[in-house]
Amino acid sequence: MATQRIYGYADPWSIKAGETLSFMVSGEGLEAVDAQLVRLIHGDENPDGPGFVEEEVASAIPARLPVKRQFTQVGAHAVVGDPDQRLAMPGDFTIYAFIYPTKPGVARQAILSKWDIMSGKGYALGISPEGRLEFWVGDGASIDHVAAEVPLITKVWYFVAASFNAATREAKLYQIGVINRYNSLTGPVVPFDYGSRVVEMLRVAPADPGVATPFLWAGASEENDRRGRFVGMLYCGKIDRAGVIGEVLMPEAIEALAGSGEMPTGAVIAHWDTTAGYTDSGIGDTIVDVGPHALHAEGINRPVRAMTGWNWKGRADSFRLDPLQYGGIVFHDDSLIDCRWQPDLTVALPADLKSGVYALRLRSAEAEEHVPFFVRAPKPKAPLAVLMSTFTYLAYANERLAYDALIAQAITAHTPILTEADIEFNKLQEFGLSTYDHHSDGAGNCYSSWRRPILNIRPKHRMSSMGMPWALPADLSLIWWLEHSGLDYEILTDHDLHAEGIDALRPYRAVINCTHPEYYSEQMLDATEDFLCEGGRLIYSGGNGYYWVSGLRKGEPHCMEVRKLDTGSRAWQADPGEGYLASTGEKSGLWRSRGRAPQKIVGVGFTSEGMDESQPFERMPDSFHRRVAWIFDGIGAKEKIGDFGFGLGGAAGIEIDRYDLALGTPPHALLLASSHGHSDNYPLVSEEVTYAFPGRGGTQDPQVRADITYFTTAHGGACLSIGSIAWSQALPYRNGDNNVGRIMRNVLDAFLRPGPLPGSEFVGEEKLWR
Repeated sequence: MATQRIYGYADPWSIKAGETLSFMVSGEGLEAVDAQLVRLIHGDENPDGPGFVEEEVASAIPARLPVKRQFTQVGAHAVVGDPDQRLAMPGDFTIYAFIYPTKPGVARQAILSKWDIMSGKGYALGISPEGRLEFWVGDGASIDHVAAEVPLITKVWYFVAASFNAATREAKLYQIGVINRYNSLTGPVVPFDYGSRVVEMLRVAPADPGVATPFLWAGASEENDRRGRFVGMLYCGKIDRAGVIGEVLMPEAIEALAGSGEMPTGAVIAHWDTTAGYTDSGIGDTIVDVGPHALHAEGINRPVRAMTGWNWKGRADSFRLDPLQYGGIVFHDDSLIDCRWQPDLTVALPADLKSGVYALRLRSAEAEEHVPFFVRAPKPKAPLAVLMSTFTYLAYANERLAYDALIAQAITAHTPILTEADIEFNKLQEFGLSTYDHHSDGAGNCYSSWRRPILNIRPKHRMSSMGMPWALPADLSLIWWLEHSGLDYEILTDHDLHAEGIDALRPYRAVINCTHPEYYSEQMLDATEDFLCEGGRLIYSGGNGYYWVSGLRKGEPHCMEVRKLDTGSRAWQADPGEGYLASTGEKSGLWRSRGRAPQKIVGVGFTSEGMDESQPFERMPDSFHRRVAWIFDGIGAKEKIGDFGFGLGGAAGIEIDRYDLALGTPPHALLLASSHGHSDNYPLVSEEVTYAFPGRGGTQDPQVRADITYFTTAHGGACLSIGSIAWSQALPYRNGDNNVGRIMRNVLDAFLRPGPLPGSEFVGEEKLWR
């Protein structure tokens, strides 16, 4: 294995030529690297294709860049702002919270703490390595604790509290089960004794750990010489309303608090109301202290909000309907939203830089890293825009399917092909998860961010579970073909479309989607639909697009959220009542489930996926109609289209979409070509299956096919849809001289030419034809 390693990320991902961006780099086993700005043109190193193609570009980036090891704080937690140190030495006090532990009995975890792990000073309410509730204190010389009599049970709601009498050093620990019929994994029929009440005289009192040790939710303060101060003892699970009272609460007051969750009377130091600050448009990272001192907590690495709380009763399915039942905040010990590395380079790009996909290439004697980013034109000039699927890139960022998904081989029909880079990545465990992965406690990951190294958007990367390029490396096949064809184009990203709406598209005569535009926000769908309605021309050249409802919090484009609900091809499923995005307040899941099936916008929608083999397209009767025959100029009547390609050997495959009038395909859309002959590794998607019965694979179900459709819109607009991820990966075959490229060129020549589209004089025949 390599002794030198280079990792990096850029912020922001999408900028205009002439603007400034920063690069965060970490180098291991080296002090400096060679740096070069490059334009990425092709990534797939398949020897039958163009190979890896990049173009070095002159810029202000220094040729030699000093680097150092940068460390990453993994794990969701929250830091309390306490400038007057009211929580440092509270004297007599009671600390309390509602909790729902998801990984007790693995390691020591701090639920609420003012605790310095290294010095052994302070106090904390947490969980022992044996899974028991504990309250511990330390004075720097010794540590003492009181522990519950029975261990905590996974995924069960409790009210927990500890009080400490400073004069007598008497500590009381309370553990009270607050299960109802809905809120926990198990229900009232389980005859367990969840409760525990323990009183002990401790040998020591808590000493002030100092201002460098903050009061934390879901962790405790730690420090070492190499990385400085960080958070350890990370907690996994939910925390609902919590607080600290400057007195010893009596048992009856504890019982009342466990039954209501309302701020108690008396010497309140802090009472964090986890339901405060909610709006219909989402929830932020601030945990509001409604007590007298406003000691608010700020979430780090995006603790998950909009989650059910201790008092959820099953009728409301959204925090917007009953906010008081949605106080649960979920903390995971492996969450990562922002590495928070220091910038190694901040640079203004050349004002005349061509729009495209770029990277900062970093090299040493033993290592290489490409840090991708996207450059837009300052003022659009080209007639064609390529829409890079940056939402989807985030969704798959650092996916671990080959390592962690038990059914990966069954889905892909492949034995994973692991490279040295894959093995190094799997050992890292510090650059976060994709939205296809599960946290260490088994919960699905709903957030993904670009503020971390994303190793699978390196241009040469091959998805190990499938043994082929995926996402950005696959999309570079389209970029290569456009370059090879001499077409004038510019780059846009999903994030640009989300932020600017249709204004991002209006300057262009035509727009092309990339291979897999799966994750879409409402703003993106609206802009695409409006572009077509206003006369724009769109080539949807991908599979399984416009599928998952995704969102960004306003002002924070780096972090995308999605929740996988009750239908669709999904790596995980949100728990009951937790299907709404905290970022936007809207229901997530499939766009189809919200009345916006992709067929309504582009004519085709997801029908199957399989990773064993792709197939060609064959022309359908509609393709010979004089309205659309021009699309097939140079293509024979019985010629197979795309019986080749670098996406599993054909142009129709991997993930495929079909025409379906019942799902909203425009009734005047023409079905130009279809695939057939897919294997049973291509099953019909689950959202189509209301009853399970045999015969839903590609050899038996006619719905398992990829379709090419075409329809016109008002004001001279049109949409060509090719429902296949594999399509663009067929473009570079035989140096671009193939019938897939011929169809693309025929359509682009027509779409980019001013004036009416070919065949538009026959528009009146649409009703007669269908």
